Amino acid sequence: MTSNQGSVPELHRALVVRDVNVEPKVETIPAPQVLPGTAVLRVLSAPILSYMNDLFIGNKRGYEYPLPIVPGTSAVCRVASLGPDATSLKVGQLVLFDCYIRARDAQGDGPKNFLSAITGGFSEASQKLMRDGGVRDGAFAEYVRVPLENVFVLDEQRLLGSPEQGGLGLGVHDVGDIYKLLVPFGGLTSVGLKPGETVLVSPATGPFGGAACLVALAMGARVLAWGRDEQELQNIEGKLQNINSGRFRGMIKTVKMHNEPIKDTEAIRLAAGGRPIDAYFDISPPQATGSTHFKTGILSLKHSGRVSMMGSLTDDAAVPYTFIMINDITLRGKWMYDRHDIFSLINMVELGLLKLGGDGGCSTPGIFGLEEWKKGWDLAEVKNSLGEKVIISP
Repeated sequence: MTSNQGSVPELHRALVVRDVNVEPKVETIPAPQVLPGTAVLRVLSAPILSYMNDLFIGNKRGYEYPLPIVPGTSAVCRVASLGPDATSLKVGQLVLFDCYIRARDAQGDGPKNFLSAITGGFSEASQKLMRDGGVRDGAFAEYVRVPLENVFVLDEQRLLGSPEQGGLGLGVHDVGDIYKLLVPFGGLTSVGLKPGETVLVSPATGPFGGAACLVALAMGARVLAWGRDEQELQNIEGKLQNINSGRFRGMIKTVKMHNEPIKDTEAIRLAAGGRPIDAYFDISPPQATGSTHFKTGILSLKHSGRVSMMGSLTDDAAVPYTFIMINDITLRGKWMYDRHDIFSLINMVELGLLKLGGDGGCSTPGIFGLEEWKKGWDLAEVKNSLGEKVIISP
C-alpha cells in the first residue's frame, strides 16, 4: 500500500504462533496496513524476553493472549506509514515502539492495559482490547502496527552519531537497552526517588533488579543491592563500580539475603551506614512467594519511607502493619510505567546521564534474524543478567 503517509508492502515475513502446543513458524503473511490512530513501523531491533519459550511454547506461564499472534516486545524501528490523524511523527524517523498499550477510553474503572503480543492484562476489557483493537501483533516481524501514542521519536543524530560530531556513538541495538530500563524507572519514579537518597533493590540479581540498580544510580541515588546469590551480587557491584567512567564508585553496596528478618534488617542498616533507608524497590518473582524478605525491606525504612511494588508474588505478603502506620510508610504498586516516564528516560539517555551500550554496562550477546528465532529465544534464557539482551533483527 502506498499513500502520502508512507508505504508498506502487501506482504511481509513474521514469526507466527497459531497453536501454543506447536512451535512458532516464520510465515509470509499480509503486512499490517495503517489505520486511523496508528502507525506502521519497520522493525530494526526487538529485544527478546528471557521467558519467550515458556510464554509461547506450551504457555507455561498461563498468560492470556489471542491466537494467532505474532510475538514481540518493545522495539527500535523506523516509521514506515502513518494514519491520517498523525500530527507530529514523520515517515523515516527513528523511533522507540513501547509495547505497553493503554486503553484510550478508560474511565478509571479498573486496569484496561495490556502488553502487546505478550499478555492481555488483568481484565476482560484489556483482553478484549488486545483481541479486537487491531494492534495485537508484536515486533518479531518486518513490520508492526502500533498506536500513535506508543511511538516515541529518538534523536538519531545524537544517539547514533559519532562523538566527534556530538553524538553518543551508539548502535541501533544499543538503543534497545531502553526497554529493560523503563520498567524499574517507572517504579522508582512512582515513589519519587531523589538524588542523594538510598534505595534498597531486591532481588538485585534478576534482569529487572539489576536494571533498577543501574537506573537508580543514574538518578543520583545510592544503591543497596540485596539478593541471595553472593557471587552474582559481587559481579553486579564490580560491574557497576566501573562503568560510566567510574562515576558510580562508592555509590553501590551489596547485601546478602538470609531470609532471617532480624539478621537481614541489621545487615541492610549496616550497609547504609547505620541509618534507615529512604526507599525500597521490590520486583520479586513468583518463586519468592512466602519469603520474609518483603517484610524485612519495609522494616529497614526510615520514617516516611516508600516502597515500590513491581513484583509478581502469587499470594498475599505479610506486612508489619503497626510499623507502617507509626512510620507513615507508603506502599505503592506499579505495573510497568507511565507515558511521561518514557519521555523522561529517553531524555536522560540523550543527555548522556544514563549510559547505554558498553559505557553503561550493557551488552548484546546475540543478534538473530527471524529464521533463527529459536536460537535467540534459547540464548535469551541464559543471557539475562545485568545489562544483557538478545535481539531479533528482522
